Amino acid sequence: MRLIRTLLCAAALGFVAASASAADPKDGAEYLTLPEAQNTDAGNKVEVTEFFAYYCPHCNRFEPLLAAWVKKQGANIVFKRVHVSNGAGVEPQQRLFYTLEALGLLDQYHEKVFAAMHVERLRLGTDQAVMDWAVKSGIDRAKFTEAWNSFGVQAKLRRASAMMSSYRIDQWPMVAVGGRYMTSPSRAGEANPAAQTEEQMQVYALQVMDYLVAKAKVEKK
Repeated sequence: MRLIRTLLCAAALGFVAASASAADPKDGAEYLTLPEAQNTDAGNKVEVTEFFAYYCPHCNRFEPLLAAWVKKQGANIVFKRVHVSNGAGVEPQQRLFYTLEALGLLDQYHEKVFAAMHVERLRLGTDQAVMDWAVKSGIDRAKFTEAWNSFGVQAKLRRASAMMSSYRIDQWPMVAVGGRYMTSPSRAGEANPAAQTEEQMQVYALQVMDYLVAKAKVEKK
């Protein structure tokens, strides 16, 4: 499955259409500028933050393309993820994300959570369901439970809610660049009639993100 996702990713990133060029995306169309820039801690690099949810099918489909884009950007950016809150049924998934992050296991298990929900069709909508999945997936129960209940994870949940408010997040996936510019596959794609499929909308959004990273980098100087 990983090989298939990698091949699809490479094919999509190779998608080029003159009519889908993001050489000059427009504020208010392909992207939005926040009224107030948010503080970032990326130093001389550009901070890129994805707001996402594990249950979201669009986030799941965007993930491999986004991961490849982040890898291509390399040291040019500091990449972060914020798992959004969206009611009691999503909180266990959100807490799972921050627990994996606290344990240093996010790189190892992030894609596996998406697969559990969108391939295996596990809902992971309760604390117990998440705990059962984590233990079955090979994570030590005691360590997972300790991190799950920690003040650090609780603080990250509060921070996520605060960031959603500051960045005015009401849909996902959504990507913030430099603490100031916002774009997404849906926003970029709707501004480009040539992007007919969801995959093309995602690729176009990545092109817009290239533009925004370059723009934010210049503005840092």
